[in-house]
Amino acid sequence: MAQATFHFPKGFLWGTATASHQVEGNNTNNNWHYWEQEGHVVEGHSCGLACDWWGGRWREDFDRAAEAGHNTHRLSIEWSRVQPAVDRWNEDALEHYRQMLRGLKERGMTPMVTLHHFSDPLWLMHFGGWEYEKVVAYFEAYVRKVVDALGDYVNLWCTINEPNVYATIGYIFGEFPPGKQDMGAAFKVMENLVRGHAAAYHAIHELQPEARVGMAVNYRGMLPARQWMPPDRWIAGLLSRLYNDFFPRAASDGVLQFIGRRQRVPEAKGTQDFLGINYYTRELVAFNLFATNELFSKRYYEPGAEVSPTGFIANQPEGFYQALHWGLQYKVPIFVTENGVEDPEDAMRRRYLIQHVHQLWRGINFNWPIEGYYHWSLVDNFEWERGWTQRFGLWELDIETQARRKRPSADLYAAICSQNALSSEMVAEFAPGLSEILFPG
Repeated sequence: MAQATFHFPKGFLWGTATASHQVEGNNTNNNWHYWEQEGHVVEGHSCGLACDWWGGRWREDFDRAAEAGHNTHRLSIEWSRVQPAVDRWNEDALEHYRQMLRGLKERGMTPMVTLHHFSDPLWLMHFGGWEYEKVVAYFEAYVRKVVDALGDYVNLWCTINEPNVYATIGYIFGEFPPGKQDMGAAFKVMENLVRGHAAAYHAIHELQPEARVGMAVNYRGMLPARQWMPPDRWIAGLLSRLYNDFFPRAASDGVLQFIGRRQRVPEAKGTQDFLGINYYTRELVAFNLFATNELFSKRYYEPGAEVSPTGFIANQPEGFYQALHWGLQYKVPIFVTENGVEDPEDAMRRRYLIQHVHQLWRGINFNWPIEGYYHWSLVDNFEWERGWTQRFGLWELDIETQARRKRPSADLYAAICSQNALSSEMVAEFAPGLSEILFPG
């Protein structure tokens, strides 16, 4: 095995990502709490205390991150805490977030703040959520309130996390609230999410001209199952355009392109100072005329791919490289705002992390404008409709006792972050089976 080190640029941001509902605990005033109480989460799970960040456990988790060499952290603000009723703001909640952001700064970590990460206030849910005609105005007012309160600590803002997931899973497949399967409603929601992002972008720059504002899109690689089959190429291309391209394209050129629809939203043009890419896996796509519930497609992982314990993620690092290359078309800096794998035994995660960081380095080695990487996640958290059945954390969480236990991957990531590099020594220590692949003699 050759001895070598893949170095990253000076000032590169290394950290982890979290979301308010998944880590804070006792968020009982939003649509996800309602969804959980209705019994829609696997095995009847509910978020409950989560990681108890609202109770103050963020302090010890931030300490762990700082000690591990992380120089950034991505977190989200819970809209339902800041605006618990349509006519009321909660200043105490804003002070709580101010303390968290101050805590990051005191630990030498740069905050990236997401303003909407899947959860909506109950009052907005009752109005109709993102189908509601006034949602954009309400979202802008909330954004202005948050930026005015927290802007002293933040200049990296992510307006909306994975709007493509929010719309697809909530309004086409029905697995997220509100549980609809309605293409018309999905398009209305997608339009309003674009308008909401644009309104937030302009509001933030009005309040904080030096801020950098973008969105985080879930990129899922979709390859034709049979390259020689035109229907497979057609359906893979169509689904990729709908899922991967819709939102960043709208924020780039102000045009919404949906099935049989094209609509201009001029205020959205040029509203991304950076592109956030959330990448987990890629899949093969085959045309299937009878799979109406799956948009006329059959999707599956490549034969022989290493798959996570619940089958949720396949380890496809080449797909990550392709995702980064895809992001270049928007001609803005890129942040990897999420990347990780569910793996309670921490057997697959070390290989996954090393291989994906190597692909990240490949892109940077071509001078691609990638500025940071956020691993999902710092500590095990509540994984939406999958509840507590999937564990993504570098630190394991005992949900009964709130005890944390460091997984080996935490030490691997600490070495990467602290050295701003991936070395052959790290690979030999944490995933020796990859040594000859990444560092052939």
